[in-house]
This record gives sequence, C-alpha cells and structure tokens, in this order.
Amino acid sequence: MLFLPVQSPPQLHIPDGFLSVPVAAAGWIVAAICIGYALLKTRGQLGEKQIPLMGVLAAFIFAAQALNFPVAGGTSGHLLGATLAAIVVGPWAAMLIMTSVIGLQAILFQDGGLLSLGWNIVNMGILGAFTGYGVYQFARRVTGDGRAN
Repeated sequence: MLFLPVQSPPQLHIPDGFLSVPVAAAGWIVAAICIGYALLKTRGQLGEKQIPLMGVLAAFIFAAQALNFPVAGGTSGHLLGATLAAIVVGPWAAMLIMTSVIGLQAILFQDGGLLSLGWNIVNMGILGAFTGYGVYQFARRVTGDGRAN
C-alpha cells in the first residue's frame, strides 16, 4: 500500500477538439489583439526591475499552477496566478505573464491544446488578470487602504 496508482487529473483548460475551428480562430484573434495592446501598454511602463520580476513571477506561477487539488463533483482546481501577477506588476503585464505560462502549459503538459489556446489565454490570462485586479482594487477602496501602487 506504499505505492498508489497515479491518476491523471481532469482537464483544467479548454481541450482541443472541444471548440469548432471558427470559434477557436476567433479566440486566437481576440487573444492576439489583447496581447498586442498589452505589449503597447507595458512598453514604456516597465523598468529594469519589473522585467526580471515578471520572469520570476512567471516561473512561480507555472510551478504553483501545477499543484492540483480536488473540488466538488470529482473535478480538480489549481491556483490562479493571474491575480497575484496583476497585483504585483499590474494587469497588462500580468496578461503577458499568463500568456507565457498558459502557452508553456499547452506545449509541455498538453493542458488544453494549441487550437484552443486563444480562448484559454482569454479565459485565464486576460479575464483572470483584470477580474482579480478589479476585485483587489475594490477591496482596497472598501477597506480604506489608500496607499499608492
């Protein structure tokens, strides 16, 4: 009983074959537009200290999201690093971090797939970063934390 069989976790990302090609292509278009805009927004904002910090955050989030935990209904979940990245470096830079993390997960671990990668980036990278950052800013206003970012 020392060794238990290892079961593969359920899919956490939108898998390949789940979306039709036109829908998947629309996801790629939306993701590409958002990533391009994020590159423009962060171009002049990131200094010499933020760029290495983005790399460290990406590595941490990649490792942290590999840890799965069971949730109701026989499915599993994992930590979402988009909010952490958005709080630390802002939502636009967080979007770029999450794009690289989600892309590596798709290539290395087959989490999702290349065809559905656009919508996975939109769902977890873009919406995750901006939703988490919005909740964080709302909580700061409610609690009266007036410190500058």
